[in-house]
Amino acid sequence: MDDEKIRIPGNGETPGRGRMLGRVALAVAVLGIAVAAISCATSRTIVVAPSIPGATFIGSESCAECHAKINQGFKTATHARLKAPGKNAENVGCESCHGPGSVHKESGGARSTIINPGKSPESCFQCHLDVAARFRLPSHHPVLEGKLSCNDCHDPHKGSAIIGGGTALATEAETCGRCHTAQRGPFVFEHEAVREGCTTCHQPHGSVNARMLTERSATLCMKCHFQQQTAAGIFIGGQEHSSRLTRGTCWSAGCHEAVHGSQIGTSLRF
Repeated sequence: MDDEKIRIPGNGETPGRGRMLGRVALAVAVLGIAVAAISCATSRTIVVAPSIPGATFIGSESCAECHAKINQGFKTATHARLKAPGKNAENVGCESCHGPGSVHKESGGARSTIINPGKSPESCFQCHLDVAARFRLPSHHPVLEGKLSCNDCHDPHKGSAIIGGGTALATEAETCGRCHTAQRGPFVFEHEAVREGCTTCHQPHGSVNARMLTERSATLCMKCHFQQQTAAGIFIGGQEHSSRLTRGTCWSAGCHEAVHGSQIGTSLRF
């Protein structure tokens, strides 16, 4: 089989084999084009702006006539990067989230004629599909239940949509701490993970684990706290933990209950 060579029929040879090879090559080419077309078609998500009965798009400039303060700050917003230039900008901007604004303008700003994403997360979900899925996991912030909105944690109109990180002189606690005041502190003995940010341990939109934790049980703590296994036992933080690890999680086994910080000791106890 290795020595067999495929030859294209010349003059006087039977063309059957050549035709077969030609058909195979054509089939492979068609299949390649089909695969390429499918991959191109499925590599992007098509986002359709919200619709309002009887309304048409009028452009963000019209919105600025009344909402001048919001329009001025929007230039610094993360969402401002989504704006398209030229004629394409008419329906990309304010109306991408709030829906076409012609009826709203004609009515003099009636609230019932425009979409308010602060009342419903569906406008946000049309782009943030992964976040929409996380809110349907067992442990999540009650956004779908209407007790919170995306705007409670994110500002879509000014500055970074996510507070903290990068060169910002703020931490995630600035956002989370507005509701979770007991976990914010200050503490005499601070858990370093809190200094890193709440998302070091928590997935804020939703998780399969209780309390929206990124990992379950001691697996979460072991991501930072070095575990050393020796003949004498399992040592964590310089202390033998073999008998303690079987009691439950690090914070529910009667050991480190004050995981966010403590006022009495470095071992994070109440």
